[in-house]
Amino acid sequence: MCDNHFYSGTSLLSRFLPFLRIFCLISLPLCVAEHANLPRNMIENSMFEEEPDVVDLAKDSTAFPTFPALDPDEVAYEPRSSRLLVRGLGENDMDEDEEDCESSARLLGMSFMNRSSAHRSSSSPYARQAPPRSCSRPSARTMVVCVLFLVIVASMTMVLYFLPGCTFTKAGCRKPNKTTPIQPVYPNSTNGELFPWAELRLPYSIHPISYDLTLNPDLDDTTFTGQTVINMTVLHNTNRIVLHGANLNITKATFKLDDGEAKEVTVLEYKPRQQLAVKFSEDLKAGQYCVLTLDYSANLSHTYDGFYNSSYTDKDGNKRVLAATQFEPLYARKAFPCFDEPSFKATFLIKINRKQGYMTLSNMPKAKSTPLPNGLVQDEFEKTSVKMSTYLVAFIVSNFTPISRNISNTLVSVYSVPEKKEHTDYALDTASKLLEFYNSFFEIEYPLKKLDLVAIPDFLAGAMENWGLITFRETTLLVGKESSQLEKQVVASVIAHELAHQWFGNLVTMRWWNDLWLNEGFATYMQYMSLQTVLPQLDTGNLFLSVRFRAMDKDALNSSHAVSTEVNTSEQVEEMFDSVSYEKGASILLMLNTSLPGDQQFRKGIIEYLKQFSGANTDTNDLWNSLTEVEVSTHHQNVSEMMNSWTSQKGFPLVTVSRNGDEVNFTQEHFLLTSENATHSSSLWNIPVTYVNDSCSLAPECRQVFNLKTKSGTLKIPESVKWLKLNYRNTGFYIVHYGNEGWTALIDALSKNVSVLTHEDRASLVHNIFALSRFGRVSFQQVLNLLNYIPGETESAPVTEALLQLNRIYRLLDKRQESGLVARMKSYILSHFGSLMKSQTWGEEKSVSKQELRSALLGMACSLKEENCTQQAKLLFKQYVDSNGTSRIPGDLQHVVFSVAAQSDEGWTTLLNMHAHATYDAEKRKMLQALASTEDTRRLVWVLKTSLKGDIIQTQELPLVISTVCNGFAGYLFAWDFIQENWDRLIEKFPVGSFAIQTIIKSATSQFSTQAHLNQVCFFFF
Repeated sequence: MCDNHFYSGTSLLSRFLPFLRIFCLISLPLCVAEHANLPRNMIENSMFEEEPDVVDLAKDSTAFPTFPALDPDEVAYEPRSSRLLVRGLGENDMDEDEEDCESSARLLGMSFMNRSSAHRSSSSPYARQAPPRSCSRPSARTMVVCVLFLVIVASMTMVLYFLPGCTFTKAGCRKPNKTTPIQPVYPNSTNGELFPWAELRLPYSIHPISYDLTLNPDLDDTTFTGQTVINMTVLHNTNRIVLHGANLNITKATFKLDDGEAKEVTVLEYKPRQQLAVKFSEDLKAGQYCVLTLDYSANLSHTYDGFYNSSYTDKDGNKRVLAATQFEPLYARKAFPCFDEPSFKATFLIKINRKQGYMTLSNMPKAKSTPLPNGLVQDEFEKTSVKMSTYLVAFIVSNFTPISRNISNTLVSVYSVPEKKEHTDYALDTASKLLEFYNSFFEIEYPLKKLDLVAIPDFLAGAMENWGLITFRETTLLVGKESSQLEKQVVASVIAHELAHQWFGNLVTMRWWNDLWLNEGFATYMQYMSLQTVLPQLDTGNLFLSVRFRAMDKDALNSSHAVSTEVNTSEQVEEMFDSVSYEKGASILLMLNTSLPGDQQFRKGIIEYLKQFSGANTDTNDLWNSLTEVEVSTHHQNVSEMMNSWTSQKGFPLVTVSRNGDEVNFTQEHFLLTSENATHSSSLWNIPVTYVNDSCSLAPECRQVFNLKTKSGTLKIPESVKWLKLNYRNTGFYIVHYGNEGWTALIDALSKNVSVLTHEDRASLVHNIFALSRFGRVSFQQVLNLLNYIPGETESAPVTEALLQLNRIYRLLDKRQESGLVARMKSYILSHFGSLMKSQTWGEEKSVSKQELRSALLGMACSLKEENCTQQAKLLFKQYVDSNGTSRIPGDLQHVVFSVAAQSDEGWTTLLNMHAHATYDAEKRKMLQALASTEDTRRLVWVLKTSLKGDIIQTQELPLVISTVCNGFAGYLFAWDFIQENWDRLIEKFPVGSFAIQTIIKSATSQFSTQAHLNQVCFFFF
């Protein structure tokens, strides 16, 4: 699934003022101490992950020298404490202005999700505790009695515990361990009868072979009925069938064993785990074949998951209704009873009854349409030619129109509402080229007869890789004929991501959600790699570089997790959709690819992996084994040995360089940002340290490799070498500290010749030095020393990285009302970047890199209210309005221009009217962001309320609206009040634990840096 992590943001905690250090060290533990069951990192890693690390500028007055100083079934799945929820790209739509609030952020934790009493168990460890009551000091006699009592109880417990062969269950110690395992405690089902299963994951005794689904949706009443026929095989003797179902009213159930007669059975339901069960008086025997038929009714979902209803307004102002699906990760069970886990693959035959005037789509081509006596039409689709996991099943009932093309024996189609058909050409061209590329690259033909890409008007995620029926938000699929290259880059990236899933995720699927990165990491990596070959003009290299920076920012937090980690609750399943699974997964694949000997070992290894496990489920070791077994050189490298350190532990290393003559010493440590800014980790990584030096620094042939497997290592170099630059082109997932002498040498080299390093290496230095400042290893003066070379920079990557980091500091200072420092920061930015800002043009620009550069520079200039910038933006907007839209604003400048216009009463009103009539979704979204950026608080409140209501502004855009409002000084407190007042409504609109809810929470809380705000957050959520 695509959560558009390639625009994901960064997390940051400032060392800017002494107060913030006190806040981290004192106030956070106090808050946590009041709620002992709440993991501390739920607070420390979310409330500050928005802002970058800086030092105390008030103390470090020289930082600004030009300014004044200032069974098999009974397997036990041991639960673990819930990590912070993080949802992440590919599939949730984002843009550069949502970076901190989109890709996947760290939240204040699942306790936020349990805010509503209607959704929170009274026994929740995160339930708000009553204040402690005062009590008198106990007497000495009472103390003695209590101590004696505790000693007696402890002694008896120890004696009983150490009795040989004793296993404790609810019934006590009955028999030796060798004969009696611990008995599970079964919960009660909805009818009061014991439910025959006590685990989150389903038993493996029964496996589905095929599903026959018949669905009858009523779009007017927003209900549907269905019949699911599940053909199954018995793998182990068992007296139960356990599967999933959520919010389904089972009206009839029959069961048939082998060639016997079908008999009615009772279906039990356990709602907390969304499980259904049928119990039998006698065991089903291994090897038997059985059929379970379930008739049911349900409501179409009013959130954005399961089988949900949606609508849009056509060009004539008429409301059009439709129904679509979103099943990943745990929502197929809301549409039909099923074994809703990735490893329970089966085939599907789907029939949908619809009214005349509608059309239906599903994973496979339509086989036939049959008129029914009740006036409806039944569309029957071909049985899937491949086995699929349930989360990949999809169907749509709508009135969309397609354009199509045959590519390599596959019919590729792009569907949209009729009014937007003219915006589908680019998607069709791009999908066609990428399909041909992937067929060739993987040496495995796409296995289905058709591939549909469907733009859904009301779709929360960015996209979803349903096999043969990929669904998209309109902004991630539809492109106008005059769209900018940056807008096309967004669409092409999402399409490339979803098509890569047809192999990684669909053909070969992770066994369980703990290895989600095998799906999402690969799809993210392939989207960038494929586009660099298929559409090089989109210049996705800078985009991937920025993605790697943002992934490191998040993985440095204590709330991060290993790439492959335990997942034992439904909340933890949701947590896996984050930047670790997506961007870090892609980053370590890039590092692996560049470190393997030979140009083709990586490709040959993944081809072997796909062919060996085609149609099956895998785990991480299966991938490493495939890559290790494929040798294309005499140098044999155990991939598993190298990569386990990157997937089995959270975080990444900091490599520190020190030099003594011809010896260079490398040491590694965990780059872990904690509130104390101290590391307590003994983690080690197998690091392929790449480096170049002053004699050869640009060409790939200059790159040398040193494998650092231990805490430290030594490298010999000629004494004539003036400097080393590690992590060539930032292909490794680590940060480098060069020490004072090393940084001085690199800064001196850049000041003399900007082109002495590649632009990726220059951007890497900028990112690393800000990270090290945040980590406390370099002063902010050193940061500024490096940035002194920036006026001579011509490439977008280093400039945009520097602006991003400085802008976050500026926003933090502004919200803290540090007016003196705000003024100095503004002056610093305008003086150091002013020449670059003034050199930017406002006309059409074809180069993606130049569009990225000017968008960042002019966006910063106008946000700082630089007069030339704001006047030019106002002029462009006036020309656009006066020409009735015929005078076009370049796509990469629309956000800047609209945001400036929205600051005036007339401009805001004009934008609101334009937004209501806009048909091109990317442009409409930029208008909405501008409307939400106003400093008029009454209008901000109106935008927030209207987005929640969903009539004028779609509710799917509420996370974007809140994140935009929170970015501004005028709105961030209003947004926080809005969230508190409307919490129950928010979790009704968006699934608990969803990426949208995460974005909403993080957008508000990441703006806070005071004790008062911390207290408010603690009080509200805990």
